[in-house]
Amino acid sequence: MSLYKRIIPCLDVANGRVVKGTKFINIVDAGDPVEVAKRYDQEGADEIAFLDITATHEARKTIIETVEKVACEVFIPLTVGGGVSNYSDVLNLLSAGADKVAINSAAVANPNLINQVTDKIGRQCIVAAIDVKQNKNNSNWTVYTHGGRNSTEIDAFQWAKELSDRGAGEILLTSMDRDGTKKGFNLDLLNLISSEVSIPVIASGGAGTLEHLRDAVVVGKADAVLAASIFHYSIYSIQEAKEYMKKHGVLVRI
Repeated sequence: MSLYKRIIPCLDVANGRVVKGTKFINIVDAGDPVEVAKRYDQEGADEIAFLDITATHEARKTIIETVEKVACEVFIPLTVGGGVSNYSDVLNLLSAGADKVAINSAAVANPNLINQVTDKIGRQCIVAAIDVKQNKNNSNWTVYTHGGRNSTEIDAFQWAKELSDRGAGEILLTSMDRDGTKKGFNLDLLNLISSEVSIPVIASGGAGTLEHLRDAVVVGKADAVLAASIFHYSIYSIQEAKEYMKKHGVLVRI
């Protein structure tokens, strides 16, 4: 794994627009995905995540045309997810310009899909996305699918280890309890998962300050931080985030 920590702005896309919500609900508009992605590329983001958050729930494929437009405007790695259900979907997104494909609900329904994809094209382009919510007794975390709408009986810790063993290249770990709250990442969850898998873990859900980004990698042991609100609404710039991280001893690419 790279010593450099990555900052990844996230474009949650619904109905062709970038949106942002809190705990996966209360969705509001945040701009045109092509223009937003282009801005982040120019600001120095390490990667961009494009997640079609309603595709799986609506039983449709990711909006390929928008992915193609975004890919033409950015020159940094682009991860695309949403509506992926089989190997052909992965190939279609890679052909559209994605560098990596995020798989979530489809992997829960068919865990062998991870093996199938990585065996044929390698683990470097597969991101296993895990949306989790802490149980009411606070003892562990449960995996959710279909954009956070469906609860499973799967323990997040065991699922992360299985995905790693099956060949996933990275894990995108989202705390639904923290999503959009700006209260900071769930560091206990991050530490638990990061300490037990040998692949990079991307922290998601809760970024509200630059200190939160630092804590995710220093305390939570994440390899990358994904954020939306603080960048979409220009609370901080990518450059400000990187300069803060560097100042506090985190190795980043300036």
